[in-house]
Amino acid sequence: MRNAYHEQLDELHAELKEMGVLCEQAVSFAVKAASTGSALMGEKAKEADSRIDRKERDIEALCMKLLLKQQPVAGELRDISAALKMITDLERIGDQASDIAEIARFTQGNNGSAAADLDRMAANVTGMVNDSITAFIQRDLNLAREIIARDDAVDELFDQIKSELIVAIAADAARGEIWLDMLMVAKYLERIGDHATNVAEWAEYAITGKRSKNGKPQE
Repeated sequence: MRNAYHEQLDELHAELKEMGVLCEQAVSFAVKAASTGSALMGEKAKEADSRIDRKERDIEALCMKLLLKQQPVAGELRDISAALKMITDLERIGDQASDIAEIARFTQGNNGSAAADLDRMAANVTGMVNDSITAFIQRDLNLAREIIARDDAVDELFDQIKSELIVAIAADAARGEIWLDMLMVAKYLERIGDHATNVAEWAEYAITGKRSKNGKPQE
């Protein structure tokens, strides 16, 4: 019975890692679409979102199998409960990447320094997603707490981008709608950072039985 449990737990970990990679791809494709105006990148982001949705259902089914057939003890039950919470946040990341791809239809791909800043912000949040899943799988409490702290840097970058875009709107009112669209992209990335932080908090819960609160709204 225990061998079967650990085999299925390994499968759960592998599925979570794959879902994290899909989230990284979705965000990366979406931001490239917003930065360059590439319709192909936008379609790739939406395709990745669809795969994330399917992966959420697969992982949910696996968790139910673990709960119903393997009779997990207290610590194991925390792991499964945390995984179920984590995939909800990962699914929302996919949705928000798809939202960015939708906005990208209107950004026209000529966005100056904002594009580089958004690329940097996307790299930060996708790194947080992958590291959060690693913290859960490896039971690395220090890494989980480091990721929670890294959300402050994402918030600061969002504030910086917002300030730059406000200046851009004032200087070039004719492109105001495009700059506002880019601000929405930055806001979605800031929310993705929040979801990545939630994943890290669930990793912390799986390890310690307690979950930090970062003070941000839970979607």
